[in-house]
Amino acid sequence: MEPSSREKILEVAEARFAQRGFAGVGMREVAQAAGLGKSSLFHHFESKAALYVAVLERVVERIEGHVLPTLSLGGNVAGRLDAAVDALVDSLGEHPTTARLLLRTLVEDDQLGSEPAGLVAAEARVHSLINAFVGLLREGAGTNELRAAAPAHAVQALIGAAVYHFASGDFGDAVLGRPVFSAESVASYRHELKQLLRSGLLSPSRAPKENLPS
Repeated sequence: MEPSSREKILEVAEARFAQRGFAGVGMREVAQAAGLGKSSLFHHFESKAALYVAVLERVVERIEGHVLPTLSLGGNVAGRLDAAVDALVDSLGEHPTTARLLLRTLVEDDQLGSEPAGLVAAEARVHSLINAFVGLLREGAGTNELRAAAPAHAVQALIGAAVYHFASGDFGDAVLGRPVFSAESVASYRHELKQLLRSGLLSPSRAPKENLPS
């Protein structure tokens, strides 16, 4: 199916905002890249800030679509955490623009000027997703599946590890010796990130004997 004009605009804008940030992108270039006139662009989005928020909402929706179903699964906490990490890594690995856009949003939010409509709601969705991870870690500590960690700090570490990895660009490619976004790299990173989390979060009573210090 042919994408709508709005979808074309969002696709083009996401790539450019991720690459150059909010301040580095002009509405005219977005319109031209989408094959539209500038007036058509403003028909869909009244300002650059409104376009940026719509791009952010689209990114958050993609991540939610991957991650939220895993957090509501039944079964033990460690299994749900594994599934959620897989989903988070896959959501970032499928779109090379996602992690870099999220990283730019964290450090460039002051460039949007007065808070545009929809930004608070988009940020609330992100916080809700983070709180779901925090709640999962608290549940695991309560059942003694996970150690009594500081859940918010642990989730911050997870976000940092995942977002940095997929935002690292050419530097990350050089470190790995292959493209960060190759299927092989994404699969390997899923495994390694889960192993790191399990080593750091599993309760000593639940950890495999071979992983315990001698």
